[in-house]
Amino acid sequence: MMNRREFIKNCSLGLISVPLLNISCKSFSSGSQPNILFILSDDAGYDDFGFHGGTDIPTPNLDRLAANGIVFTDAHVTATVCSPSRAGMLTGRYQQRFGHEANSPGHSQGMDPAEVTLADALKKLNYRTGLFGKWHLGMSDEYHPNNRGFDEFYGLLGGSRSYFPSENQDKSGRPQAMMHNDQYVRFEGYLTDVLTEKAIAFMEADDDRPFFTFVSYTAVHTPMEARKEYLEMFKDHPRPVLAAMTHAMDEGVGRIMGSLEKSGRLNDTLIIFTNDNGGSAFNTSSNDPLKGWKGNKFEGGSRVPFLVHWKDHLAGRRTFQGITSTLDIFATAFTCAGGKNHGGNHLDGVNLIPYLKGESQGNPHDWLFWRKEEEAAVRWKEWKLIRLQDYGYVLYNLEENLGETENLVNQYSEISNKMKQALENWESELVEPAWHESQDWRDVTWQIHKDLMENRKPEKIHP
Repeated sequence: MMNRREFIKNCSLGLISVPLLNISCKSFSSGSQPNILFILSDDAGYDDFGFHGGTDIPTPNLDRLAANGIVFTDAHVTATVCSPSRAGMLTGRYQQRFGHEANSPGHSQGMDPAEVTLADALKKLNYRTGLFGKWHLGMSDEYHPNNRGFDEFYGLLGGSRSYFPSENQDKSGRPQAMMHNDQYVRFEGYLTDVLTEKAIAFMEADDDRPFFTFVSYTAVHTPMEARKEYLEMFKDHPRPVLAAMTHAMDEGVGRIMGSLEKSGRLNDTLIIFTNDNGGSAFNTSSNDPLKGWKGNKFEGGSRVPFLVHWKDHLAGRRTFQGITSTLDIFATAFTCAGGKNHGGNHLDGVNLIPYLKGESQGNPHDWLFWRKEEEAAVRWKEWKLIRLQDYGYVLYNLEENLGETENLVNQYSEISNKMKQALENWESELVEPAWHESQDWRDVTWQIHKDLMENRKPEKIHP
């Protein structure tokens, strides 16, 4: 009998077919809108969750959620770094369409205020909306979460911070400082626990409206910091701090699930869990068996753990193999909430529910596109084409070579040309980037891509 790691891998390669069951779903009248819970981890590895085949870091609560839900084996983010990836998730649109191609540089730029967020759309459907954790989509007032559809915000506007109180980082105005709505606040304890507590309090509030709760953990992004008792628990682990941080996040998920169970809402709450990009090269995460990591266009940068749990509406204990994107979170949640017209620009994502119920067949996406600065990529069915400016292209067949080691660009020139043209056509629809990353960073990432395209270990992974 194959183990779970082999099962997940074989599913991702299309070697195992798991039938979809057509489960009837309640109609979405105004009185039956589901609660929506979106949980996002940060920089976690593809192989660092038990439900996704990982064996050395215990994640029992996420595993339980996955065991009763649907695990996606071919799910992708729209960007392999934090800020643009989150912009794509929250708008349901390729973030390059509104210039959000690179990481947000701080106070001066952020996610285009003209774009409708999922929180904006759900708020119009009488949802109360809360964000707990990392924002990283702009710091000035026009970009603030409270002005982007979230009634309640407790978290940081920047990209990372200490997991413990910090006299330096907690100064008002710092991107790492914690905020409750528009006020800077101090916290006590361990940040992952605090975010969990705030999210639970929001969900348990005495309010008859359905909730949209976005738990945007900073775990397991650097700095590598964990509670002493968890460090002691994993003192003999080969990656002790990462294991301790992951375990704390999983404990948080367990507490959130416990709150929903106690209130009788777990099975009728649409729950989505994923990661913002591939595992980082800086936090000892593992993307096995994928090539690359956060920041590059190989599968290790874009393919992420992804699960959906909605027990009263979707049959669980199965995998879904179709090509999926975090672009789909908006369309899925909005439609389940009873939405018809979100009032914004055309979505690039699709509603996943018909695919999960067996009403729609095939892939939610036959084509997916990526671009940041000098690197771009396109996915078409089993094929993946990566382009590096001033260098060239590589082509992989992911069904036969998930590790992206065999370049077929010359052997399959007709397919290569088809995909090159599709990428160029998509790029013709985009706007110029609203900002760029530093030249030092761009030079290093260019060299990393070149080395990986030539199947060499990069000498440098950071400027």
